[in-house]
Amino acid sequence: MLYAILCYNDEAEVAAWSKDYDDKVMGDLIAVQRPMAEKGKLGPVARLLPTTAATTIRKTAGEPLVLDGPFAETKEQFLGFYVVDCENLEEVVQFVRELCAVNPGSGSYEIRPVGFFNQGTKSA
Repeated sequence: MLYAILCYNDEAEVAAWSKDYDDKVMGDLIAVQRPMAEKGKLGPVARLLPTTAATTIRKTAGEPLVLDGPFAETKEQFLGFYVVDCENLEEVVQFVRELCAVNPGSGSYEIRPVGFFNQGTKSA
């Protein structure tokens, strides 16, 4: 089954990391990802650009309203995601525990089963 792992953290805290520290954290995360990739279980992984680059389309009774920014009133922002193909929830939870062990800060990961999958044609 496919699962999406949504990554949340304080964007300002992560943006304040030095390049060396950010490179270390990303290297540690890649080391955790490697076994999943080698098993063919790791799908797309993305780190999103800052929320200042976001655009929100708000549904309204008439035409949708296009706004700059995400307008989320929260201390944590959606910073990226993983897509993994795992046998069960326990396997995903174990993978996320390993990500947590090397990812500093007080952020969170949200795991959601993917109900519809369209691989599309765009490749990185």
